[in-house]
Amino acid sequence: MTTYRVVHRTSYEYGATMTDGYSVACLAPRDTEWQTVRRAEIDVDPDVPEIDRFLDAFGNRQYQFGVHEPHDRLVITAESEVDIATRPDPVDATPWDEVVARLAVETGAVALETGWFRSSSSLVDLEALAGPLGRLTRHVFRPGRGIVDAARALCHEIYTTFDFDPHFSTVSTPLVEVLAERRGVCQDFAHLTIGCLRSLGLAAGYVSGYIETVPPPGQEKLIGADASHAWCSVWTPEAGWVSFDPTNDHLPANDHVTVAWGRDYADVMPVRGVMIGPAATQTLDVAVDVQRL
Repeated sequence: MTTYRVVHRTSYEYGATMTDGYSVACLAPRDTEWQTVRRAEIDVDPDVPEIDRFLDAFGNRQYQFGVHEPHDRLVITAESEVDIATRPDPVDATPWDEVVARLAVETGAVALETGWFRSSSSLVDLEALAGPLGRLTRHVFRPGRGIVDAARALCHEIYTTFDFDPHFSTVSTPLVEVLAERRGVCQDFAHLTIGCLRSLGLAAGYVSGYIETVPPPGQEKLIGADASHAWCSVWTPEAGWVSFDPTNDHLPANDHVTVAWGRDYADVMPVRGVMIGPAATQTLDVAVDVQRL
């Protein structure tokens, strides 16, 4: 069992005074089979009279609030502590093509659980990407190959043939550009893996959270130098939802803190909302610290 404290601070600075604003934050970790949330708190500056808490369609914790006073900055600080048990290596040798055939005819609970995750979504357009996704998956997903083994191999393929480039993409960079340039960040690689799996008829979801980072030998870890992370999961009949991290080429073990999951990034954006006021510049700063206790 490993315990982590996570502090995620999102700061907006405005070039003029805003008169009102509404925001929704998805920053609190959720309980999972391998993760227990000890506590999760959110603080907003300037103070807000009320924060509404609710679960979205995927069971993620959401916080909704409004700032109904003049302000030229907004700071949202989420702090949480979680216990994470080491996940055993998933075992499911069911051929991936048999999983596709099963999902195509499933009804009841399995259909409800997986239906969200088998088709196009806001940021994963299967029709537009059919050609390049097919070329990426064709030699990995050979007929009869076990679902876990094939998904693991796909993540390795993306890890070894795409470059991690923190300066290449933004949250709005189309996946077609990531495929063309063969570079991106964790969000891009999660979307890419999801697109490949869904293009075959499998059910795949987007997972947001954090990963523990280790500084280079001889250097101290800088407070606030961590970042949000993203990976993906695929449904299997024997092992359930199995998570894979294509950015780091491994299964999430005890160093991944899960915040939320959905069809893609659009379902689990850390902060979204609208500010009301004059036209002005906006500066965003995000600082994340993941500390092992």
